[in-house]
Amino acid sequence: MRLIQTSTTVPLSSVKPLEEVFQYRAFCLEATRRALAAGPTTVRARSPVSNARLEPWEAIEGLPYSRCPDSGSLLLSRLPADSARWAELLREVSRHRVSSRGFYPGLAQSRADHVHAPKVEWMLETMRLHGLDRPRVLEVTTPPSAISALLQASGRFSDLLVEDEMALAHERTPRPSADQVEAAMLCESLDRVDDPAALLRAVAGRLVDGGLLFVTALVASGFDLAVLGCRSAYLYPPDRANCFSLRGLSLLLERSGFALQEVSTPGMLDVEIIQAHLQHEASLPLSVFERQLVTADHETQRAFQTFLQQQALSSFARLVGRKHSEG
Repeated sequence: MRLIQTSTTVPLSSVKPLEEVFQYRAFCLEATRRALAAGPTTVRARSPVSNARLEPWEAIEGLPYSRCPDSGSLLLSRLPADSARWAELLREVSRHRVSSRGFYPGLAQSRADHVHAPKVEWMLETMRLHGLDRPRVLEVTTPPSAISALLQASGRFSDLLVEDEMALAHERTPRPSADQVEAAMLCESLDRVDDPAALLRAVAGRLVDGGLLFVTALVASGFDLAVLGCRSAYLYPPDRANCFSLRGLSLLLERSGFALQEVSTPGMLDVEIIQAHLQHEASLPLSVFERQLVTADHETQRAFQTFLQQQALSSFARLVGRKHSEG
């Protein structure tokens, strides 16, 4: 199985600075509370990974999460009973993220260079390795997407389709075979949709046999999330209504009909994220080892981050799956 690493160094302040994330996070939490209060809700009782009964975990500012006992994946415990309400919530926070009040506009070029372009390059290189020449590609997202323009500009696809992730997850009518594609890309979609297993089934239905699925996600098994837990500023609904462990995410793809081709965690910021949290909250409960690590010299921290990548222990994951042949 392919495992990728990166030697690039990108400062946290250039892609997701903590102070700006706090402001955006507060907007997301308030919007989530409004969406949950606007009508009936359902309690998530079973894990989408293993169907095991979920266990209570912690609450993120009053919004409880549950934990899958088999995989360690974390899931927001309550969701609107009406999926349309969750879809509108995702559209609301997506619009806010790129608005003048969000933190993305000021970082647009930096995020394009350090976050979005590497994802597109990864997808293009993987397709080349799998012999896909000018395929039809499906990008699954809640618009607006910063990836779409980069995918289109690459000129490497015969067609680029963009579809709303919530609409696709809850689609009731199977598409004709003419709508099928050779590759699909889900950038953090599984982190935020209300039914990630349904979304994977729908995407599998859109892929030809042998088609490639590209997934990126924040994973609960990564170092900074494992250390910070519910204190992590990057764990909040609706963007992280689901925070799978790497094992949970891998199992979810396999049980949705995909053979794993690549499972990597090329994250670069785990140690820096903990440092930023410690600067914000000096009393953060860390072990002696963790405090030694975040105060170590640059070379030591860089070596540890490389170790996290090599052992698939960083909190940013990339996976590639190939749809099983039905024949």
